[in-house]
Amino acid sequence: MSAPVLLNVGFNNAVAVDRIVAVVAADTSPMKRLREEAARHQKLVDATNGRRTRTVIVTDSDHVVLSSLQPETVVQRLAELRRPA
Repeated sequence: MSAPVLLNVGFNNAVAVDRIVAVVAADTSPMKRLREEAARHQKLVDATNGRRTRTVIVTDSDHVVLSSLQPETVVQRLAELRRPA
C-alpha cells in the first residue's frame, strides 16, 4: 500500500490529496456559513496559525480545512501533485 500524497496548506500542515473535493475562496457568505456549520459539527480544521483565512478546502468526509494561502496557490500546488510523473 502506498503512502498518501499530501498537499501542504501552509505552516507545515497538510491534507490528503485524494480526499479533497473543493478548494474555494473564503470571503463569500456561503463559505462563511459552511465554516460555521463545520464548527458546529466539530468538522472544522483551522490550519491558518492565526492568520487571515483565504481558502476553504472541503474534503469527502465533510471536514472543512481553513488555510491562509491564496486559493490560486493551493490550486497550483494541487495541480502539481496530481500531474503525472
